[in-house]
Amino acid sequence: MTHPATIARNDRLEDRLSMHGITQTKITYLPYLEFEDDMFASPFESGCRMMILNVANVTDKHKPSTLKILWTEDESKAFLSINNYYHAVFDFRNKAGYCRTGFPESNNSWTKIKERILTDTLIDSFSKSE
Repeated sequence: MTHPATIARNDRLEDRLSMHGITQTKITYLPYLEFEDDMFASPFESGCRMMILNVANVTDKHKPSTLKILWTEDESKAFLSINNYYHAVFDFRNKAGYCRTGFPESNNSWTKIKERILTDTLIDSFSKSE
């Protein structure tokens, strides 16, 4: 029988994933969530677990993928493209990093922005500003 605290942790994690637009995830291996809070409670470790679940949710992971890292001519921005879909952008000049989930939240040690979610509108604005 699964411990009630593990089920509650599962529910919180699935809620957090859905806040980032990841709605087709169902955690079926609940022992993955059985850990001591003081051992895996940092934002980094929680983020790693969320990203693993995010990858597990990829629907076409059985197909080969094409990964590209693209740079602007002035080398101030780098774009991560997987199968011609932009997943992340780093704007070095403005000290900004964006990804589709906006996760993990910024610790403000480098990033000077608060909103980190990468949208198609934001990508379009990058292409117009060059």
